[in-house]
Amino acid sequence: QVQLVESGGGLVQPGGSLRLSCAASGDIFSIDAMGWYRQAPGKEREFVATITKGGSTNHADFVKGRFTISRDNAKGMAYLQMNSLKPEDTAVYYCNAQEFNDDYNDLLGDYWGQGTQVTVSS
Repeated sequence: QVQLVESGGGLVQPGGSLRLSCAASGDIFSIDAMGWYRQAPGKEREFVATITKGGSTNHADFVKGRFTISRDNAKGMAYLQMNSLKPEDTAVYYCNAQEFNDDYNDLLGDYWGQGTQVTVSS
Protein backbone atom coordinates (compact mmCIF):
# COMPACT_ATOMS: atom_id res chain seq x y z
CA GLN A 1 0.00 0.00 0.00
CA VAL A 2 1.09 3.55 -0.78
CA GLN A 3 -0.17 6.83 0.58
CA LEU A 4 0.36 10.13 -1.25
CA VAL A 5 0.21 13.67 0.10
CA GLU A 6 0.50 16.74 -2.14
CA SER A 7 1.67 20.16 -1.05
CA GLY A 8 2.84 23.44 -2.53
CA GLY A 9 -0.34 24.73 -4.09
CA GLY A 10 -1.52 28.27 -3.69
CA LEU A 11 -2.42 31.53 -5.39
CA VAL A 12 -0.03 32.94 -8.00
CA GLN A 13 -0.22 35.66 -10.62
CA PRO A 14 -0.16 34.88 -14.34
CA GLY A 15 3.41 34.32 -15.46
CA GLY A 16 4.44 33.20 -12.01
CA SER A 17 5.93 29.93 -10.82
CA LEU A 18 5.04 27.26 -8.31
CA ARG A 19 6.54 23.93 -7.29
CA LEU A 20 4.28 21.11 -6.16
CA SER A 21 5.54 18.25 -4.03
CA CYS A 22 4.17 14.75 -3.57
CA ALA A 23 5.31 12.69 -0.60
CA ALA A 24 4.78 8.94 -0.86
CA SER A 25 4.78 6.70 2.18
CA GLY A 26 4.27 3.00 2.76
CA ASP A 27 5.77 0.62 0.22
CA ILE A 28 7.43 3.39 -1.78
CA PHE A 29 9.91 1.10 -3.49
CA SER A 30 7.09 -0.78 -5.18
CA ILE A 31 6.21 2.35 -7.17
CA ASP A 32 7.05 2.21 -10.86
CA ALA A 33 5.56 5.41 -12.23
CA MET A 34 4.50 8.65 -10.62
CA GLY A 35 2.53 11.41 -12.22
CA TRP A 36 0.53 14.56 -11.92
CA TYR A 37 -3.05 15.09 -13.04
CA ARG A 38 -5.33 18.07 -12.66
CA GLN A 39 -9.02 18.81 -12.58
CA ALA A 40 -10.55 22.21 -13.17
CA PRO A 41 -14.13 23.09 -12.21
CA GLY A 42 -16.59 21.55 -14.65
CA LYS A 43 -13.91 19.55 -16.44
CA GLU A 44 -12.64 15.99 -16.40
CA ARG A 45 -9.42 15.08 -14.68
CA GLU A 46 -6.60 15.36 -17.21
CA PHE A 47 -3.07 14.09 -17.55
CA VAL A 48 -0.25 16.54 -16.88
CA ALA A 49 2.98 14.54 -16.64
CA THR A 50 4.43 11.17 -15.65
CA ILE A 51 7.86 9.88 -14.72
CA THR A 52 9.13 6.31 -14.45
CA LYS A 53 11.44 4.96 -11.76
CA GLY A 54 14.24 5.20 -14.31
CA GLY A 55 13.55 8.87 -14.96
CA SER A 56 11.78 8.75 -18.33
CA THR A 57 9.23 11.55 -18.52
CA ASN A 58 6.15 12.37 -20.49
CA HIS A 59 4.47 15.77 -20.44
CA ALA A 60 1.14 16.81 -21.86
CA ASP A 61 1.46 19.05 -24.90
CA PHE A 62 -0.16 22.00 -23.19
CA VAL A 63 2.52 22.12 -20.48
CA LYS A 64 5.64 21.30 -22.50
CA GLY A 65 8.23 24.01 -22.04
CA ARG A 66 6.51 25.27 -18.90
CA PHE A 67 6.14 22.35 -16.46
CA THR A 68 8.76 19.79 -15.47
CA ILE A 69 8.18 16.60 -13.50
CA SER A 70 10.94 15.05 -11.39
CA ARG A 71 11.31 12.53 -8.58
CA ASP A 72 13.59 11.33 -5.83
CA ASN A 73 13.13 7.57 -5.56
CA ALA A 74 15.04 7.19 -2.30
CA LYS A 75 12.84 9.77 -0.58
CA GLY A 76 9.61 8.71 -2.24
CA MET A 77 9.10 12.23 -3.57
CA ALA A 78 7.77 13.57 -6.84
CA TYR A 79 7.71 17.20 -7.91
CA LEU A 80 6.10 19.39 -10.51
CA GLN A 81 7.88 22.63 -11.31
CA MET A 82 5.40 24.98 -12.94
CA ASN A 83 6.59 28.12 -14.71
CA SER A 84 4.85 30.70 -16.88
CA LEU A 85 1.55 29.87 -15.25
CA LYS A 86 -1.66 30.80 -17.01
CA PRO A 87 -5.17 31.30 -15.62
CA GLU A 88 -6.23 28.14 -17.44
CA ASP A 89 -3.77 26.19 -15.27
CA THR A 90 -6.09 26.79 -12.33
CA ALA A 91 -7.14 23.39 -11.01
CA VAL A 92 -6.77 20.89 -8.23
CA TYR A 93 -3.55 19.00 -8.89
CA TYR A 94 -3.38 15.34 -7.91
CA CYS A 95 -0.37 13.10 -7.44
CA ASN A 96 -0.56 9.55 -8.78
CA ALA A 97 1.58 6.47 -8.24
CA GLN A 98 1.34 3.17 -10.07
CA GLU A 99 2.77 -0.29 -9.50
CA PHE A 100 3.09 -2.82 -12.33
CA ASN A 101 4.25 -6.39 -12.64
CA ASP A 102 7.63 -7.10 -14.17
CA ASP A 103 6.52 -7.00 -17.83
CA TYR A 104 4.06 -4.13 -17.27
CA ASN A 105 1.09 -6.25 -18.34
CA ASP A 106 -0.83 -5.85 -15.10
CA LEU A 107 -1.49 -2.84 -12.92
CA LEU A 108 -0.95 -4.00 -9.35
CA GLY A 109 -1.58 -0.70 -7.62
CA ASP A 110 -2.99 2.71 -8.47
CA TYR A 111 -2.80 5.39 -5.79
CA TRP A 112 -3.96 9.00 -5.55
CA GLY A 113 -3.33 11.88 -3.21
CA GLN A 114 -5.98 14.25 -1.88
CA GLY A 115 -5.03 17.06 -4.25
CA THR A 116 -3.66 20.56 -3.84
CA GLN A 117 -5.32 23.70 -5.19
CA VAL A 118 -3.47 25.87 -7.69
CA THR A 119 -5.08 29.18 -8.56
CA VAL A 120 -3.59 31.49 -11.19
CA SER A 121 -5.19 34.91 -11.06
CA SER A 122 -4.35 38.59 -10.98
